[in-house]
Amino acid sequence: MSDLQELYQSVILDHNRKPRNFGAADDANRVAEGKNPLCGDQVLISLHLDGDLITDVKFSGHGCAISKASASLMTTAVKGKTRTDAEALFERFHALVLGRDVGGGKDLGQLVVFSGVSRFPVRVKCASLAWHTLKAALASEAIATTSPATVTTE
Repeated sequence: MSDLQELYQSVILDHNRKPRNFGAADDANRVAEGKNPLCGDQVLISLHLDGDLITDVKFSGHGCAISKASASLMTTAVKGKTRTDAEALFERFHALVLGRDVGGGKDLGQLVVFSGVSRFPVRVKCASLAWHTLKAALASEAIATTSPATVTTE
């Protein structure tokens, strides 16, 4: 395993063991639940949107290490961002985990640890579930679900 892969694995394991922003946002005004019926991952995203600014965001639920670490890193990345910035970050992250990011995620900070996920199509849903759930919460939709072909909101 290369030093870079080892570092990425270390970051994912750290966020899985000690997730940041785990729990419920006390003053949440947007909440959405995400489920991946293929593997059983579940996440609840609660956030407080003040105008266009995400002032607080937290997650709860259960899932694999990739799912939990992704939710932890996502909440850290979008807290304090505008809705537009968070949605743009979602698009960049989604391109990264699908292997469509031509920049290799270099401008994504720690989120780049998920760059290898594209080699494992089943894991793409694990890494992106919290992100799709965030997108649903921002759109005031209550549920985000993964299906065999793609992740959609319903």
